[in-house]
Amino acid sequence: MSRTIAEPFETVADGQDAGQPPYLYPDYRSTELRAPKRPLVILPHTLSELTGPAYGHESIEELDHDLTRQHDGEPLGERINVSGRVTDSAGRPVRSALIEIWQANAAGRYLHQVDQHPAPLDPNFSGAGRCLTDDDGRYSFVTVKPGAYPWRNHPNAWRPAHIHLSLFGRAFTNRLVTQMYFPGDPLFDFDPIFQSVRDADARERLVCNFDYETTEPEWALGYRFDVVLGGPAETPMES
Repeated sequence: MSRTIAEPFETVADGQDAGQPPYLYPDYRSTELRAPKRPLVILPHTLSELTGPAYGHESIEELDHDLTRQHDGEPLGERINVSGRVTDSAGRPVRSALIEIWQANAAGRYLHQVDQHPAPLDPNFSGAGRCLTDDDGRYSFVTVKPGAYPWRNHPNAWRPAHIHLSLFGRAFTNRLVTQMYFPGDPLFDFDPIFQSVRDADARERLVCNFDYETTEPEWALGYRFDVVLGGPAETPMES
């Protein structure tokens, strides 16, 4: 299963092509406040934007990729391995790309002051990690499976369990953001964010696969989520 970053990352100008969600999707109410109301103006990047800042291996700490070992104790919830490969539209690996993830804890709550959902916080889980892709474009995280949570977009609105992924190119201006969902979630049909990707095949590219090869005995289930940047099989990204 594939999703899509090129070097440098490519973006979809109008949010309409290749299965990308539109900027304005009325069922997702906050897009009415955020969506541009005038035609977009494409501004060329300057040299400084394209050349820095750059991240090296020294910027990534040893436990940044393992969200279960960043505190004194272990977080509650189902431990999982999340891994995959980042490639461009031609299938070439995207090397040394900075990938950040953030997510709710196993009870469906973010460690953020805005999140006042009456679910418990986990003192051993911050819900954020990062790593660099290797020479073959591969990445790997250890975390816990996030819970669903209410979000008040519409009556009885609940978000499916998901993990946010942010992928950086050579600079902060080369950034793509997407969400990874889990197979068989019964909330898919009721979630306007997931449904804003109107092409069914593109929506499926947002759902990870159970991966027996990265499942570890008596330790963690494995899930694979490949990201494709550009082309007909690209991963839908947030506008």
